[in-house]
Amino acid sequence: MEKRNLPDLLRGNPYPGRGIFLGRSADGGKAAAVYFIMGRSENSRNRVFVPTEDGIRTEARDPAKMTDPSLIIYHPVRKTGQGLIVTNGDQTDTVRDYLLAGRTFAEALESRSFEPDAPNYTPRISGLLSPDGSFQLSILKSANGNPDCCCRYFYHYGAPPAGEGRFLHTYMGDGNPLPSFEGEPERAALDAASPEELAEQVWEALNPENKVSLFVRFVDLADGTHRDVIRNRY
Repeated sequence: MEKRNLPDLLRGNPYPGRGIFLGRSADGGKAAAVYFIMGRSENSRNRVFVPTEDGIRTEARDPAKMTDPSLIIYHPVRKTGQGLIVTNGDQTDTVRDYLLAGRTFAEALESRSFEPDAPNYTPRISGLLSPDGSFQLSILKSANGNPDCCCRYFYHYGAPPAGEGRFLHTYMGDGNPLPSFEGEPERAALDAASPEELAEQVWEALNPENKVSLFVRFVDLADGTHRDVIRNRY
């Protein structure tokens, strides 16, 4: 699979929707996690990321303008003893509960399906970044737009080489209905030396009309300490 720079992948897609990148920093010493959200409607754009004790959550920037909190208010990132959970919906909590009960990432997502937002049937994308830098990714999607069948895909990756990771997003681009992501998570390169630098690169590469919020975390693979960056458009 061809490896492309993460910002270049983003510039080539006007509407990737929500996206997860998990990988390793350019110097090899940090695990990297990226999560971003985009929006076309006022309700989707009326959001910010706010930090929590174990990660981040979405919150209405203006509660008076929130028309439907379902599918857009959730915890995208939560830390557990087994690593960092990153998802595009409330399945974050499902994965966390299963892991705390001694069950697996895959078992948790076998209990979930794609989002009930016809006609898009937005895929649920999820990741689990382990303390050693290895990670898992998953996408739950309809069968080519047919909601009668949920297709569940799981990918396991060992700790990647320095400056490399995998990128998974909800949509192949803009459209009506929105075309769901297809294929294996994209192989992506990064050359950022810090979470601040990576956040700047990703934020500038996202479509300026539709980008909403961005989260970046670097985790030191030696001692487990981390640094976060949050960007909110509104």
